Amino acid sequence: MAIKKVLVVEDSATDRQALSEMLKKNGFEVYTAENGEEAVTKADQLKPDLILMDIIMPGTNGFQATRVITRNDATKHIPVIIISSKGQETDKIWGMRQGARDYIVKPVQEAELLRKISALA
Repeated sequence: MAIKKVLVVEDSATDRQALSEMLKKNGFEVYTAENGEEAVTKADQLKPDLILMDIIMPGTNGFQATRVITRNDATKHIPVIIISSKGQETDKIWGMRQGARDYIVKPVQEAELLRKISALA
């Protein structure tokens, strides 16, 4: 599956902008959401090829949103990569248990992000 359309879920405007620019310059079509609720709605509406999910957000956090998206028949085929400042092994394990396919610890390195996206394609 070719990955073209990416939904970036991040409550920090700075991080959301940085990730979006990184993806756009590499040819991806980028959509954004600022929280978990918006992520669940946009995943269902847009059917992106990939979701990059922050964890720490107001309201529905990234773990909760990942769980909803990966267990919904309409969106469970969409791979989720968690991108978070939470770098403990327990956070990574919990993220994968919620349905994430991969986990990146901030700050995001462009080469690592592109490598992980390619591995999903």
